Amino acid sequence: MSFDKKLDQVTSRYYELRDLLSASSFGDAQEFAKLSKEFSDLEDVVKAIENLRRAQGDVKELAAVLADSSADEELKKMAETEFHELKQTLPTLEREVQLMLLPKDKDDERNAILEIRAGTGGDEAALFAADLFRMYQRYAELKGWRFELMHVNDTGIGGFKEASATISGKGVFARLKFESGVHRVQRVPETEASGRIHTSAATVAVLPEAEEVDIHIEEKDLRIDVFRSSGPGGQSVNTTDSAVRITHLPTGLVVQQQDEKSQHKNKAKALKVLRARLYDLERQKVEAERAAARKGQIGSGDRSERIRTYNFPQGRVTDHRIGLTLYKLEYILDGSAVDELIEPLIAEDQASRLTEVG
Repeated sequence: MSFDKKLDQVTSRYYELRDLLSASSFGDAQEFAKLSKEFSDLEDVVKAIENLRRAQGDVKELAAVLADSSADEELKKMAETEFHELKQTLPTLEREVQLMLLPKDKDDERNAILEIRAGTGGDEAALFAADLFRMYQRYAELKGWRFELMHVNDTGIGGFKEASATISGKGVFARLKFESGVHRVQRVPETEASGRIHTSAATVAVLPEAEEVDIHIEEKDLRIDVFRSSGPGGQSVNTTDSAVRITHLPTGLVVQQQDEKSQHKNKAKALKVLRARLYDLERQKVEAERAAARKGQIGSGDRSERIRTYNFPQGRVTDHRIGLTLYKLEYILDGSAVDELIEPLIAEDQASRLTEVG
């Protein structure tokens, strides 16, 4: 289908929905809500299409004036200036419409579960995992999102072996979905007397939060173990068996939760994480199929992919997927410059998906 035909189709559907919704005989409330959402989603797109078509029509009219040998010379000069200005804006208007027509990721508006684990590098990796966790916490605060701690397994010296949180708000997953992967750090540990730079890593996973309606988990597929919570060094921090470990037998996924004093609350949190991980597995299958058909995709969801390096001696952060380097390490780690990494990733992903339009 040509681009123009696609625009005709979208516009036609918008006015069809407008007429349907204005009909007083509409009886089915559920169907009405569904069509209302579709109509609302198309509103901005149709405005952008009409702006584009208005500009295209003006360009044609001005071209006709310029081609008219009997036209007044003063009028022609004015027409020529306006013609060139409009010609320059057309590609921008076209791209705006194309981006609006990109297939939407149905998970973009979901909340997310953030999981960070220390990788290679011992204590230094755990300290870096804690740095990353705080970075996303500050970023969430700046965005006005709710950041709720779910689980922390700390080292007792300021590092995190693993930590997880739920992040709730508008468009959370859309902005954070490209953060999944291996984050590498290069810095001189405080305990390093010779000043030698160490390289360590931490793994970040950002999962779209799934509801029960998205993923149905059979009780028979679960093994649930309860035990006493433990703190750093293994010391008991709870005198009751409130910690919960859930194993999903078909996939082998294991989720453990011990931060709440109530076994019931720990089980509910563990199920929430398990549901998100199972949903993410399905999502990764779909993404892998899409990636096979589209080269150079950003954020395939591969957790083993090294995506970014944080170099402390040089104060730089490099995103290896798009070759972006920023000398703003301090501002990235305090959350204030994270958008400067995320925006180019979103733009790159949009550019790679533009080929799917039409």
